Order: sequence, then C-alpha cells, then structure tokens
Amino acid sequence: MNRTRILLIAVILLTTGGVTKAEDRKKLGVTLDVPYASRHIWQGFNDKLADSGIEVGLGLTNIYQQNVRGGISKHRRAGRLSGSYDLELSVDFQKLLGIEGGSLYVLTEGSWPKTDYDAMSVGSAFGVNGDFAGRRLMDVSELWYEQVMFDSALRIRIGKMDFTGIFDTSAYANDETTQFLNNALINNPTIPFPEYGLGVAGYYSPADFWYLSAAVADAQADVRETGFRTAFHKEDYFFCIFETGITPKLDSGNGPLQGAYRLGLWMDPQPKAHSDASKNYRDDVGFYLSCDQLLAKENSNPEDSQGLGVFGRYGYANSKRNDIANFWSAGFQYRGLFEGRDDDDLGVGFAQGVFSNSADMTYTDDYENVLELYYKAQVRPSLSIGPSVQYVANPGGDKTASDAVVFGVRIQKMF
Repeated sequence: MNRTRILLIAVILLTTGGVTKAEDRKKLGVTLDVPYASRHIWQGFNDKLADSGIEVGLGLTNIYQQNVRGGISKHRRAGRLSGSYDLELSVDFQKLLGIEGGSLYVLTEGSWPKTDYDAMSVGSAFGVNGDFAGRRLMDVSELWYEQVMFDSALRIRIGKMDFTGIFDTSAYANDETTQFLNNALINNPTIPFPEYGLGVAGYYSPADFWYLSAAVADAQADVRETGFRTAFHKEDYFFCIFETGITPKLDSGNGPLQGAYRLGLWMDPQPKAHSDASKNYRDDVGFYLSCDQLLAKENSNPEDSQGLGVFGRYGYANSKRNDIANFWSAGFQYRGLFEGRDDDDLGVGFAQGVFSNSADMTYTDDYENVLELYYKAQVRPSLSIGPSVQYVANPGGDKTASDAVVFGVRIQKMF
C-alpha cells in the first residue's frame, strides 16, 4: 500500500491535467491534488502535447462503504476503504503522423486493498463495489489501435481492450466511477465478458440511426498479462459477440432526445457449468437486450445534458452452464434536478438476478435483488463527491442471510 501511494504521488507530480476521452471510455476520478503552480505548468505542457495529437490523463477514485444491516457481518472493517487510479495516454495519428483516422489508446490501472468488502461483510452474488479489483500496483489494462474509415461509418479496433465499454453500454448505467456502484447496475452479469484481453472489434453504421458491431476476444484473458500466452499458446477459446441497435433522436420542444436500443448475441466455447454441477459443458450461448433513452431536457442547448434519462437491461444465459440464468435491471438518472446544481446527478436503479434451478444447493433462494440510490455532487469541474445507499435482498441467494443495507461515499477528482 505504501509503495502504491508513493508511486501515485510521483505520477501526479510528473503528469498533466486535462484529458479528452472517447464516449465509450471510463471517466477518471481523483482524490489527491497538487499545488496550483504545478497544475498550471503541467496543464500548459499538456496543451502543447494535445496540439501534436498526444493527450495524457490521470485520475484517482476513493470509495468508503459500510454494511449497516444484515448480510454476513456489520462489524468487519477490512476492505471498507478502497481506491483505484487510472493513467491513460491517447494518440491521434492524424495530427502526429498524418495517418487519417488512426489512433492509439493506452490505459494503466492500479487499485487497493487486497480484501473485498463485499465478500467479508455482505455476501452479494453481484458485488456492491464495481470499482474493486484487489491489490494491483500497475497493470496495462488496455493497449489498442483503432482505424476509422468511410467518414466514421466503419471502425476497426485491435489490441488489448475492455469489451464492456463497447457492447451492452448505457448512457446511465455503465461506469462505476461516475454512476452506480453495484455491479448489477454497471454490466449485465449473464454476459461472460472476458477480462481485458486481446481481441478484434468492429463497428459499422450503414445509416445514422442504425449500427452493427462484433468482436472476437481471448476468452481466457488475464488483465495482469499481455494476453499472447492465453490467446495463442493455450486452448483456442475465443469469446464471440454480435450486437445491433438503433439510435433514434426523438423530437421535443427542447431539442432532440437521444436514445439507444440494442440486441446482442454471444458465444463462449469454454467448458463450464453451474456451481452444483459435476459435469462441464462447452459452447455456451446467450442473448441480451438493453436500452437507454433521454425522456426530457430542461433547455434547448444541445451542449446541456440536464434532464431525465431512463435505462433497462435483460439477459439470458443457459442454466446448465451458468449460475444466473435470467437477469433484468431498470432505473433512471436526472441531471440538474436542483436549482443551481446543473451538473449534479441523481440515479436510482433496481436489478434482479434469477439463479439456475439446477444450482439449488449453492443458492437456496431463487434470486437476488438490489436497489441503489446515488447522488453525485459536482463540487468543482474536476472534483465530485457522492453518497450511495444499496439495499440487497437475499444476498448470495441464501435464505438464511438477512437483507443488507450498504452505505457508501465516493470521492473523485479529474486531472
């Protein structure tokens, strides 16, 4: 832990301030600050880099959680305070080398502590802290090249990447650093996304309102490795996923209301089974549906995102091969609900996972439910503080476990 903090302080002093990111990348969060003079110097340096097509960003996120009712234990302290950092580099090859439509992205991450608070105190099947990743000093989580062609209608990405930022995304429930904390309200647990690993992804938009995307990825990926060993020197297990969707803009008195409606299919060839099984099965397949829709805007400014948006998800997985066979979630986010707090977010979400009937020894109850409410207060353009409360019913699908209530606070700052 001490080595990690020393490294973070050193990185902060040597890196820059601002960062501009692609829509499908995670937003960065920070909890350390540097003197104004240092920020000013490095911000100016970063501006010069940006003119050449190079951008660097640093972020830190700290989360404190406590189980105040039910679950496994209300008194264990291990894992209550967790955090992570993200150090990213993006290169626009058109500006730097004159390669039209080419870009490079590198993401390095670290996190702490080693102990998962959920496993010690709550026992949820979903996980109450989506930002938790264990004790990791420094991992190169993503390193990919993207080529954009035909007026951005076609995008090809190759390298080590995060597939949850490409498929089954959501404008309101897809980022553990700025939105919900519970894993069930970040990603669909019925989709067996590999860890960040090697793969190829493509996106094609034959019309402004319609797109198709697909990817092939190393199913055995390990975020701590480069990916070449598992992708090319072990079993030939490759996770495949296909998604199509429409992105309509509904008319309103305050400008267009953006929406996205998705249908996806996936296939995982690895041998696996539910927790009670004695036999493994190959070629797991499933499908999912998801949507998000802005329902109301407060004004007609196209750059202003104040208003009410809703989201929903559904996923199906084979009950012989998976513990969670059916899943659904729904909720909303309102930006700028209170007067004078135009950049604050209020979010409410509900999720339910239905366990496999064949795994009734491991899961004595049929389902786990979670209800989460969070508020993100934008204190400064680069600093946000937000409380969260989660109600977890039937944690871990255990009839003997009491429903849990978990309070949390998330603090971020963006450099």
